[in-house]
Amino acid sequence: MIVRIMGEGQLTLTDGRLTELNKLDDELQAEMENGDGPGFRATLQALLAKVRELGEPLPDDSLEPSDLILPSPDATLEEVKELLSDDGLIPDGA
Repeated sequence: MIVRIMGEGQLTLTDGRLTELNKLDDELQAEMENGDGPGFRATLQALLAKVRELGEPLPDDSLEPSDLILPSPDATLEEVKELLSDDGLIPDGA
């Protein structure tokens, strides 16, 4: 699976790693629903850090279609809400 972090680039991530990311995704969605700005910011940073840790960066000149697109680290709560599906940023069946 290819994941793009907006403003950073793409990483390959094995499907088995999605379960690790879904917990953070669920936390992020709950914080957004509760309007918890500081919690949202911390969890977004943790989610992106985990993607970077588990993923393998693609070369900058690679133009592969992304399976998932995640917001940039400085995205606002409103910007992230626009990217959400019912399953959060990372669909359970992805």
